[in-house]
Parts: sequence; structure tokens; C-alpha cells
Amino acid sequence: MTRPPAAAGSEARRTSCPRCGSPVFRQLVGRRAALDVTADDTRYTAAAAGALREPNRLDWCLRTTKHGPDLRWATCHTLSTQCPHEHVVDHVCTAPPRPLTPAATRRPRTSPVPAGQLTL
Repeated sequence: MTRPPAAAGSEARRTSCPRCGSPVFRQLVGRRAALDVTADDTRYTAAAAGALREPNRLDWCLRTTKHGPDLRWATCHTLSTQCPHEHVVDHVCTAPPRPLTPAATRRPRTSPVPAGQLTL
């Protein structure tokens, strides 16, 4: 079974994390219920990425297509041969949480009509 060509614009985009600024890949991975993946730009072998995998941190197979980098599910761990492609793992942001800004003080609303009159 072969994979049909990806739709234009579905390749991984290189960007930076808005909180910590580290380089990451962003892509919707999957066809029906796609996952919005943010993965570190650090490349690993399949075995090294598998060692970093955790229940809430997946690893992804990074393939280079004619459209650019493409993240795919890493199903190569179950195969008997080593995957020849590079792998990346989900990004875990190390930046401190943003400070909460105090809510803007709002004045109480005044009604545009006299008290007791109904507005429509």
C-alpha cells in the first residue's frame, strides 16, 4: 500500500516556539483526525528517538519530499529493519510560564434608558 501524494502546503513548517524561541517543526499529521504537531528541530536516529518517547511525548519520522520536510507517524519501531530516515520528538517548552496580567478594571455599565423602562 502506497501513500498518495500529500496535498500542497501540508509539509512541516520550520518556525520557532513563541515562548522559548527554540527552532521547531509545525505540521498537521494525519488525514482524518489530524494532530497539530510541534516537534523539536533536533534530529535523532529511530532508536534514539524511541528512547526519548514517553506516553505524552511522541516521536515522528522526518522525511524529505520534493515539497520540503514531512512529519509522519513513526511506525518503523515495529519493523525488523532500521528506519533510514531521521526522527524528531515532540517539543517540551522549557521557558518559564508567562506572568499573568491583572484584568483591566472595568466601570459598571450604565443603562441607556431610565430605570424601570424595558429595552428591546
